[in-house]
Amino acid sequence: MARQLSYIFGASDKPLLGETIGQNLKKTVQKFPDRDALICIKQNYKVTYKEFWDQVTIVSKALIAKGIISGDRVGIWAPNRHEWVLLQYASARIGAILVNINPAYRTNELKFVLRQSGIRLLVSALVFKTSDYKKMVEKVAKYCPELKEVVFFDDDWEDFLESASTVSDKKLEQFESIVQFDHPVNIQYTSGTTGFPKGVTLSHHNLINNGYFIAERLHYTEKDRVCIPVPFYHCFGMVIGNLACTTHGACMVIPDESFNPVTTLEAVQKEKCTSLYGVPTMFITELQLPDFNEYDLTSLRTGVMAGSPCPTEVMKEVQTKMYMKEISICYGMTETSPVSTQTIIGTSLEKQVSTVGTIQDHLEIKIINPETGEIVERGVSGEVCTRGYSVMLKYWNNSKATQEVIDEGRWMHSGDLGIMDEEGYINISGRIKDVIIRGGENISPREIEEFLYTNPVIEDVQVIGVPSEKFGEEIMAWVKIKKGESVTDKDLTRFCKDQIAHYKIPKYWKFVSSFPTTITGKVRKGEMKEISIKELGLENLLKIKTS
Repeated sequence: MARQLSYIFGASDKPLLGETIGQNLKKTVQKFPDRDALICIKQNYKVTYKEFWDQVTIVSKALIAKGIISGDRVGIWAPNRHEWVLLQYASARIGAILVNINPAYRTNELKFVLRQSGIRLLVSALVFKTSDYKKMVEKVAKYCPELKEVVFFDDDWEDFLESASTVSDKKLEQFESIVQFDHPVNIQYTSGTTGFPKGVTLSHHNLINNGYFIAERLHYTEKDRVCIPVPFYHCFGMVIGNLACTTHGACMVIPDESFNPVTTLEAVQKEKCTSLYGVPTMFITELQLPDFNEYDLTSLRTGVMAGSPCPTEVMKEVQTKMYMKEISICYGMTETSPVSTQTIIGTSLEKQVSTVGTIQDHLEIKIINPETGEIVERGVSGEVCTRGYSVMLKYWNNSKATQEVIDEGRWMHSGDLGIMDEEGYINISGRIKDVIIRGGENISPREIEEFLYTNPVIEDVQVIGVPSEKFGEEIMAWVKIKKGESVTDKDLTRFCKDQIAHYKIPKYWKFVSSFPTTITGKVRKGEMKEISIKELGLENLLKIKTS
């Protein structure tokens, strides 16, 4: 009998939503006008869906007053706050494209994103943690000819909102009437294997449907209250978080500007949240709080864990001590809006910790031999490919990179190695791509290498990932110094500070006179990794992979 092939289609009795984000939000507001829509605890902010709609309307008009038209790029550079959410929905209503900028970015990365996407209006926080956003914006603005104006939340936001009074309801309706669900609505920058990040361009259709079907699998209703400590600049926050809520009338609860285990659990307790999100590290940190048992988390029912595999014991504690018996595991990539697979409520503990779930509704997944492109049999490792409504439109202004990952059949090639079992559940067993994933952040080794090459004492450098118990992977740089020069690891760390995001700065440095290479001269990063793991004593963190 012929073996079953690694292909699966997400059959569904619910149709895709053929509407824009603005149209969908309007329907939710009409259904649940008096339900809580958005709560931001740190800002003491709380609105119903009717109030949320009215405030989104004001921000929409303010954007128009600033000269933003359909297709213009509006940048948002800020941590989680209520204005971020208002801008997300306002830009969508008028047909603008919101460009998410990572709050951890420094000047080098900020300048690249502003120029590459052609941002016309930037909305930004003044400061966040150790970052002086205003100073960085002033430093790079002269290199960004398309940037016409910057609105800083704590300086200019009120004036920005007041400008809305110059725009009529009729004018706003004209803008809304031309927005189509296949239009681009969002650009998110993601690191790959080469150079600078690429701008993943996503449509209303991509995002609204992914949010909707994630929420369907979580059994969301207007009675759910979702604690979102994950960042909005990432799909986890703005799609799995915000759009999953607004498609179902659930309440978005923002516990803090960035993840803090104490304020997260306080938010769950205070707002009686029914759902909580995070990467495994976040849940581990919450469970390890000295006063964890003093929090009342009995309102919790479900949630999402994504970003990296979850240890079995952690999952058991989340389900029992945090009452999240219906927690769901999600897997995907920014390029697929982001979720391609998700566990179904009621899935066994074994499936929840050893797999990333099964196919999402209306999508297709196949696992192929990366060398031949042929679909492999179930139980055999190969590259995971996704096709369907969720696949991005393109990488912004980068057709070459787009063609490298989306083939003629519109399959998105993930670069991840996976195995599909007989029930269609998928286990991610490794990566083809030379990309480091640290705490859920995709990091391009090449981008860090290119930056380090700008140091005048460095002759050559190779960046790799090594295992980390806390973050999954940490960054290590092997450095070859020019003859007659000298430098220390502390010198190089200082060189990186304030120039690249903190999570891209190597934790480990190794100074070498040469790199291991193949006969043809290609650097053997696999061998470098083996040597480093042994020298650093990290063997116990290696996971056994099955093929």
